[in-house]
Amino acid sequence: MSTKRYSEAELRALVDTFRNPMLAVVEGRVLVANDAYVALLGLQRAQVEGRSVMDFIQPEDRSRVVERYWRVEAGAPLHEGSQLFQVPCADGVAREVAVTASRFVLEHGGGGLLLNCVPMENRPPEMSVAERLVETSAGLVSAHSENAVRRVALKGLEAAGFRARLLRWDGEGLLARDGEPLPEDARLGMESLADGRPVFGGSDQAAPTHVYLPVGGPQAEVLWVEGHWVAPHHGSVLMLFAKVVGAALADARVQAESAGSRWEMEAVAQMARFVAQPSPPTQEDFLERVASLLQAAAAALHLSTPPEATLTLSSHVGFQDAADARRLTGVLSCGAEGALSSSADEAPLVEQSGGRLGAGAAVCLIRGGEVCGMLQVLRAPGKPFDERDLRLLGTLSELLVTLLEQRRLRAESSRQLAETRLLLDLARTTSGVLETSSILDVAADFLVRLLDVSNCYILLYDEGARLLRGAAASIAHRDYFRTVVLPLHGDGLTARVARERRPIAVEDVSSADGGFNPELAHRFDEKALLALPLTSREELIGVVVVDDTRGPRAFGPELIELAEATCGQLALSIANARLYESLWASYAELAATRAEMVKRERLAALGELSAIVAHEVRNPLGVIFNAVASLRRLLVPGGDAAMLLDILGEESDRLNRIVGDLLDYTRPRDPVLQQEDLGRVLQDSLEAARMQGGGADRSIRIQSDVEPGLPPVPMDRRLIRQALVNVAVNAIQSMPQGGLVQVRARREAHAGREQLRIDVVDQGPGIPAELLHRVFEPFFTTKAQGTGLGLAVVRRILEEHRGEIAVDSIPGRGTTFTFRLPFSQPPSFP
Repeated sequence: MSTKRYSEAELRALVDTFRNPMLAVVEGRVLVANDAYVALLGLQRAQVEGRSVMDFIQPEDRSRVVERYWRVEAGAPLHEGSQLFQVPCADGVAREVAVTASRFVLEHGGGGLLLNCVPMENRPPEMSVAERLVETSAGLVSAHSENAVRRVALKGLEAAGFRARLLRWDGEGLLARDGEPLPEDARLGMESLADGRPVFGGSDQAAPTHVYLPVGGPQAEVLWVEGHWVAPHHGSVLMLFAKVVGAALADARVQAESAGSRWEMEAVAQMARFVAQPSPPTQEDFLERVASLLQAAAAALHLSTPPEATLTLSSHVGFQDAADARRLTGVLSCGAEGALSSSADEAPLVEQSGGRLGAGAAVCLIRGGEVCGMLQVLRAPGKPFDERDLRLLGTLSELLVTLLEQRRLRAESSRQLAETRLLLDLARTTSGVLETSSILDVAADFLVRLLDVSNCYILLYDEGARLLRGAAASIAHRDYFRTVVLPLHGDGLTARVARERRPIAVEDVSSADGGFNPELAHRFDEKALLALPLTSREELIGVVVVDDTRGPRAFGPELIELAEATCGQLALSIANARLYESLWASYAELAATRAEMVKRERLAALGELSAIVAHEVRNPLGVIFNAVASLRRLLVPGGDAAMLLDILGEESDRLNRIVGDLLDYTRPRDPVLQQEDLGRVLQDSLEAARMQGGGADRSIRIQSDVEPGLPPVPMDRRLIRQALVNVAVNAIQSMPQGGLVQVRARREAHAGREQLRIDVVDQGPGIPAELLHRVFEPFFTTKAQGTGLGLAVVRRILEEHRGEIAVDSIPGRGTTFTFRLPFSQPPSFP
């Protein structure tokens, strides 16, 4: 190594003196380079100096050279001879140079390497071409598609100094892939393809100018190569390259098919996951996925419609509307193996779609060995479907059949669950209701929901009259239908069902030849009818009729079976309710009979006691009355004696009245009913009440108001007078300071019949609410001297007249007693 120390300027002057490429490298970077080195690279000086010297070494050798350089930097000895390197140049060609290295020292310390490069100009061009073809062959490995393999091969041949084209066999002749005209001697390419060997061309020249090379692979292709050194003795090299290209094409085809298969499997797996969701997708969602996977612009699904099993459009995506979908999908028919549109189909598709669609594919849906539908997809013009698309579409159609079956089963399960819930609700409701009318109303509304009909009507059988009477209906006609009465004889729908005890359906009322009530059918606007019998233990309970006002309807066997089961449950509930009502009526009748017996026994005992009391008391009372009268006549008493005699007389009289009231209450009586003028009875009763109640001694006003035109009333005048007197006396006695007693009589509709109403109203203190319910009990009284039998006698009198008495009182504002007597009782005679 020279001991001279160089500056950068001295190094530049040194390398510029050489005609061959020279450069100085310090710490791995180009410090200076002469013009010859810059020209070798095909770059500008500024693009070279300052950069890493490794940028100008072929990548394949770069790692080794870097490691070697740093070893030299660390003090390893330099190689004595020259070394060969590939230098990449700007024109894309790697040039080989022989490099000799020497060390130098910089003036400020440190050192570097001086590299002397000698280009290997005398290297045979065949070697460079061969190396380029080898490099191209290596590059084919990274090409993953047939088109990429073709591009790499053609680019590599052009880099080696050739012009190249690819020709393909279409079954009839060769076609250029670049779309340019074929060479004039293209027949030689067919010869090369047939014999599987290179065939040279260029008969107009002394030496060959081009060669046809058969390319192996799945497609019949020929490589046309033109160059200045094409010669027969190079045929083996070119043929080897052509075979490498063919192998790369075959490998790319295999990879593409493998990728396509993987894509298909992934697509099917994706669709399977899509179909297997907890909530199955809709038909439209499925079609959108299919169109996306097959890059289709539209998709349509046709399903078989019973009973003719014709295919009708069920759902579609990508079309303007259903009519557009029917028109465009009708262009392509489908066979058992599926179908792809032909070139003849493209024109009508383009025309009818306005240029949107031009290619299609279709497959049939198979379920249980039978065609149940058709799946179609359509693409834009110029993008035809192939067999792989058809195969994938067929696989997706199987998933679609699974989806349709899954949705059908879910719908069926949901329907059965809804029906079960409705039946459970009906059973729960009817079991908790023991009134027939309430059960029928609930059942009518329930059957409308369960059977998806418009209305429901329930008629009950009147065995005595042999009629069917409207008992209940759904809410729309409930009030009117209760007035409907239908005979059991005749050819009417309900009569036939009642007689034959079987369901009868009228699927289309407009086309049926009678067999139903035309008046009701017109009134309810019925289009279809179904009638079912209600029976329990072979006994006819009634008939249920459901209708559909939306249009004609076929009532299938499953629906009729469900309706029969529901009617059976309804009939059982009605029978149970009737049994309960009958039992309740029996209990009520028994209770009433028992109460009447107890009452009669009590009255009998009280009557017997009253007779004894009357006999034992009234005899002494007669003696006392006579004695008092005699004493008044003999003594002519005055002062205290007169007062004592008055007291004795009054108490004796009160005791006599008590005995009389007791006898009135206990004595059995049959009222003698005659038509009486109410006005005269009231006038006579109120005058007697004024005298008995002491109204003449106080400011008591009695006001009577009788409705004009009241007819005579059947009554026992003596008993009614006694009842009115008792109530009026109570009213007068309740007002010791005076007041007004009002008596009003008028007609009134009560309990479904016309009755006479008499109100006796006072202005007394009223009766406390806690005592109001006891005022008619025997021996109950709030008076200091009362017997408690007056109102009990009144109630008994009213009951004997088949009437009733009621009381209403507001403390501090007075009391009202109300008599009600029927107008319709036949008169009786003594």
